[in-house]
Amino acid sequence: MTSVPDLQKNLAQAEELIDLAVRQGAELVSLPENFSFMGEEKDKLAQGNAIAQETETFLHKMAQRFQITILGGGFPIPVDHNGKVYNTALLIGANGQELARYQKVHLFDVNVPDGNTYQESSTVMAGLELPPVYASPDLGKIGLSICYDVRFPELYRHLSSQGADILFVPAAFTAFTGKDHWQVLLQSRAIENTCYVIAPAQTGTNYDRRQTHGHAMIIDPWGVILADAGEKPGVAIAEIKPTRLEQVRRQMPSLQHRVF
Repeated sequence: MTSVPDLQKNLAQAEELIDLAVRQGAELVSLPENFSFMGEEKDKLAQGNAIAQETETFLHKMAQRFQITILGGGFPIPVDHNGKVYNTALLIGANGQELARYQKVHLFDVNVPDGNTYQESSTVMAGLELPPVYASPDLGKIGLSICYDVRFPELYRHLSSQGADILFVPAAFTAFTGKDHWQVLLQSRAIENTCYVIAPAQTGTNYDRRQTHGHAMIIDPWGVILADAGEKPGVAIAEIKPTRLEQVRRQMPSLQHRVF
């Protein structure tokens, strides 16, 4: 997606892409980080309650309408006591019930060499709990994460130790870091944990100088890229095969050889 500082426009774009994915057979769908609002931090805070409420309602509605399991990959939910928000990923089942929720623990406070400075912690409260794994009877064991988390392999070790088969990495990766690090980090997380990785992404110019890398990807447990949505808004579609998971874990049983 190319999300912008306009909640309604973003939700309309998301609905079109969900519809497109479902028409191609998708049963498990994820939207990227900041899918419902991507703009200046002050504007995000000012509209925080509206963004949170409308986004949650939207996710429940889409899940039920299309009969899919859907992950809203990261949106702000206000924290009561300090004026900040949690960057929250929300997994909703096909009957509209909440399956899992994760508040991003690693915040992006970085001076990127392209001249842009990001201080996520200025408006976002870091989550205090490791992400959950939801055991779906139909779709496998699903682990959650958000964007900058991908640089912290210990978080994914936790997910794999909880039995994860699929790792979600919804992101709004900067164009500058993305060109060198996005693909290799995603492949590393897939290979070292012998898991599928599903990584929806922001792309293009979102506002002002904020440019994102794109290349939403689905990667198999061997590190093979099954789908890459490129640099334009669209969908990446691939099949998750339990037999492929079993095959790779049999051929490369590294999880069984862990010492620490």
